[in-house]
Amino acid sequence: MPGKIIQSMQKVNVANPVFCLDEVDKMSMDFRGDPSSALLEVLDPEQNIAFNDHYLDIDYDLSEIFFITTANNLHGIPVPLQDRMEIIQLSGYTEEDKLKIAEGFLIPKQLEENGFKPGDIQLTGGAILEIIRRYTKEAGVRNLERIIASLCRKVARDRLKKNLKNKKYRISVQSVLKYLGTPKYRYGRAEENDEIGLTTGLAWTEVGGELLQIEATLMAGSGKLTITGKLGDVMQESAQAALSYVRSRAAVLGLDEDFYQKLDIHIHVPEGAIPKDGPSAGITIATTLVSALIKVPVKHELAMTGEITLRGRVLPIGGLTEKLLAAKRGNITQVLIPKENERDLNDVPAKIRKSLDITVVDHMDEVLEKALVSIEGKPSLKN
Repeated sequence: MPGKIIQSMQKVNVANPVFCLDEVDKMSMDFRGDPSSALLEVLDPEQNIAFNDHYLDIDYDLSEIFFITTANNLHGIPVPLQDRMEIIQLSGYTEEDKLKIAEGFLIPKQLEENGFKPGDIQLTGGAILEIIRRYTKEAGVRNLERIIASLCRKVARDRLKKNLKNKKYRISVQSVLKYLGTPKYRYGRAEENDEIGLTTGLAWTEVGGELLQIEATLMAGSGKLTITGKLGDVMQESAQAALSYVRSRAAVLGLDEDFYQKLDIHIHVPEGAIPKDGPSAGITIATTLVSALIKVPVKHELAMTGEITLRGRVLPIGGLTEKLLAAKRGNITQVLIPKENERDLNDVPAKIRKSLDITVVDHMDEVLEKALVSIEGKPSLKN
């Protein structure tokens, strides 16, 4: 709001306060002015020494203020404004974090606000995880608190209707379904069997990691490549790069050099209504294509993530912690990650690292050796 900086300085009555500007990615220009233009001057240490507030027509030195800003994503912040900030990216809470926050803070708070004494309602760990996984989908815990509050109100109503004022309630996974109804969300799980032309990838979203099932089918045709699933430009380019890599390795894979001229290839990523983009599905798409072409199934308990180059190199990706958490949640036992992401494993909780067989790969040939089921009579993928 116009004049807000100077008004706040008058309130705190000190020259060097800490300012928190919340949700700066939600700024919008209206008849009162453009706040992002004003912040260019406010946050620039070279200019804010002589900041002029045009609304109050007052000059003021803002150089002693420590500014902290928050945002949900960088897309809504103008690039010139980003240049004046030191950007620190914080990943969302993991399931383990949410579980501890719910047990230590959210549940006691909602029990008190809904007229219960400590211990009146006991939620099992499985029940809390069920709520986290199937009733919320977020990076934080705001909706988780709302759902817990809703559960407490329904238990309170149940207790009053039956006149059971001193009854203790134990909420299990089955009880969650009874009180909260049909789950709102589903989460990816590993396939039950090894399949040809179906590979499990790992994706990062703003609300956490997800399993991504990528499938391919072959039809007699003239070399047409069809890519569906509401994929962004980067992901479509990854599919093109994956096909080019497979074509370059045709001889090693035991394929005819002109195999692509006799086939139409259709690559699909399910949940087609959800936009997907990013380069980290490159090795997953390549594995799916090779599996479909040489008729060798992919291990169903394995998932992978990594960008691919035309020469088959595996490049690093982001969001490793969230992706590994999605793999653990989906009953995946083995994960392939780029070699350059090995250093990021230090940031992954030890409990997640120990529960997964994590293998680092540097080249697509290594990925195929690890991912494809060994079948006698099929060509070797080693150089």
